[in-house]
Order: sequence, then structure tokens, then C-alpha cells
Amino acid sequence: MLIQRILRTIVVLALALAGAVGGAVGTAQAEGNRSSSDRQLLFYNHSYGVLDRETADAIEHSDYLRDFANFQVRTTTGSGGQTWTGRYLMGRQTYLELFGVGDIAGPDGTLGSAGLGLSTERDGDLATVTERLKSEGGADPVEFLQTRDFGDGVPVPWFDAILPTIEYDAFQAWAMEYRPEYFADPRSNTEPASFPGDVGRERVLSDDFRTHLMRDVTYVHFAVTEGDLADNVPLLRAGGFAVKNVPGGGVVATGGGTTIRFDAVPREQAGLQRVEMSLNRPVKDRHVEQIGHSTLTVGPGSHAVWTFAGNGAR
Repeated sequence: MLIQRILRTIVVLALALAGAVGGAVGTAQAEGNRSSSDRQLLFYNHSYGVLDRETADAIEHSDYLRDFANFQVRTTTGSGGQTWTGRYLMGRQTYLELFGVGDIAGPDGTLGSAGLGLSTERDGDLATVTERLKSEGGADPVEFLQTRDFGDGVPVPWFDAILPTIEYDAFQAWAMEYRPEYFADPRSNTEPASFPGDVGRERVLSDDFRTHLMRDVTYVHFAVTEGDLADNVPLLRAGGFAVKNVPGGGVVATGGGTTIRFDAVPREQAGLQRVEMSLNRPVKDRHVEQIGHSTLTVGPGSHAVWTFAGNGAR
């Protein structure tokens, strides 16, 4: 789901009412190799990227992707009646959301814009992340409630979320925790809890992934500005990811079965670069599918790699 578009209206109004002012986190917060959490609290939920129009259209009409993954083109209605239409590859616990230039109004619809959603697996962990994020030295995180309208005009609380800042160049990460009202609503088609307090990702996504190759996102690579990197690394650390610096000013965050890499680049080079996915079963041969200005390589084995070359990839 696209957070930025909604927040430009909702969060700005909330901040105005509260008299709060968000601030950027200094680049020093991106330094250091240790997480601030002994237990993993946040897990990769999904990420999105805004691609060139040719690639986005090719993805939307790809027959191969419909076989490869639980693929959907879906319009979602969120808080305040805001809507967005994305191209989705849905896995067991994780998914990928893709847009084309202009699919989203304003700066969030420009080439190279991207985002990362991290979610909790246990009820109450978002509150712990919020406190740990405050201890990272930045401004108080911005909190908000997202709702979902299933098309009947009756919205249901969907998830609580926090943002480290609402000021960004082209990339924003957020932390989220699904609400009990959403699980209880029969329109959500969610699965029953596996343990008390279970608000996990697997409950939300359907089991349709089983009839396709794609299982889950295991690695995602973004190119982001130095400012966006500095603002969002504290959230990864607060969520329990192990964050390490890499040559060139970037970082790699690992935890919960997913690795996330960030390279620091000028804004014109920013964007989603690469996604790696696990497969439900191994494939014997290597298949290469050209989709617009992107290349999806599947196999051999139980692994697929998708690279994007039209949005700043080098």
C-alpha cells in the first residue's frame, strides 16, 4: 500500500493540530553496525518502486508474471478516500508493489520514488519500536492510522503505523502493525491467529502463492539520497535489523529472512534497483524474461532475480 500519498494530507494536518514539527535525522545515525533491539520486532512486509512507463505497462500486461507469481492489478482505497492502483506480486509473507511514472499524483509519482513497509508479527511490538526509535536521537516519530475501504463505503481500521519523518527526497520507510478490527472483518479474508497476539504477515496474504513459483522476497536493493538514508536507518535499527555500513556510503540491513541494501546516490539516480525472491520449488533451467527495461531471471534452483534499469539503475 502506498503510504506517502496519503500522508501528505493526513499527517500534515495531524502535525498542524498537534503543533509538532518533524525533523531530519543526521547522517551520523546511519553509522554503526548494531541494532538497538535484541529481538526482531519489524519484518519486511513489502516495498514499492515507481518505474518508467514502458516498464510499468509491460509488467501490467505480462503473461509470464501471471504464471510466475500471484499477480494482481488492484485499486485500493485508504484513509480520507485516497486511492492508488498498483501492480502486485504476492508471496507467502511478503510482496512487491510497482507503479509507473504518473500513476501517483505529485512528487511520489516521479521516476525513482520508492518505499519500504516493515511490519510487526506480535501485537504491541509497534509501541516498543516507537520508543526505541525515539531513543535513536531523532524527532518523535509520526503516528497515524490507516483504514481500508473494500468498495462498499464502509472503511475498517487496517493498521497503525509510524514514520521517522514526513520530509523526504524520494524514499520513505514506515513501520506498521495490523489492527484486530481488520482481522475480525470478514471482508479482509484473513487467516486465523497461530498464537495469542498474532498480527503476522502470513495472516494477511492469501495462499494463492502456492500455485505459482514465487514464494517470498528475500532481498531488495534501493538507491536513495544521503538524506533519505540517514532518516530511515534508525527505523531499521529500532526494529531489530542488523545494519552494517558498506563502501560508498551505503548500508545493508539484515533480519527476519530479508536483506535490504541501500546505496547513497544523487536524486536523479534514485530508485528500486534489484529484487531477489525465493521459489516454491526448484527449477532445472535458467529462464530470462525481459519486461520493459527490467530483467527477471528465474533459476536454476529455487531463486529468482529481478533487476530494473529504467529508474536510475547503474
